[in-house]
Amino acid sequence: MLLALVIFVVGVLLIGFWVAGIYNNLVRLRNNRENAFANIDVQLKQRHDLIPQLVATVKGYAEHERELLIRVTEARSAAMNATGINDRIAAENQLSSALAGLKVSLEAYPELKANQNFLQLQQEISDIENKLAATRRYFNTATRELNNSVQTFPSNILAGMFGFQREPMFEVPKADRAEYDKAPEIKF
Repeated sequence: MLLALVIFVVGVLLIGFWVAGIYNNLVRLRNNRENAFANIDVQLKQRHDLIPQLVATVKGYAEHERELLIRVTEARSAAMNATGINDRIAAENQLSSALAGLKVSLEAYPELKANQNFLQLQQEISDIENKLAATRRYFNTATRELNNSVQTFPSNILAGMFGFQREPMFEVPKADRAEYDKAPEIKF
């Protein structure tokens, strides 16, 4: 009788430790994803701080491109005011599209491309975009690990019980995917 009670208590303790381990892993993965997005925030802050400088530099050369500059400015504002990870992802994708349009438009201004301030800003933005791409990859890796844990057995049982759910990746918007799938056009 005593042996059966000891075995039962040890079994309950083992199951308790196992459940606690799975729960703690889910929490660690969720926190890792949130930390990864915080790293994206650091790069986005730098990006948002540089955009007004870039727009001011370009305005002097491209006064008739006002609509494009307004779009970039509005997209930056929307990105800075977005709340929640999913809203921020959508707003940042919109800003990326606006910046890509600005880059294409600037090809028509050879004197601007030679301006030292513009070159420095363009280099800084390019550097931030590269760092942003790296932090987005890390964010997506953290999201994938969380999603794998949330969706695989047996952790999916506990994930559902404690409100953990599948989270979205930081992806190219479907509307822009066709543009990114095309090969770049190179002209000389």
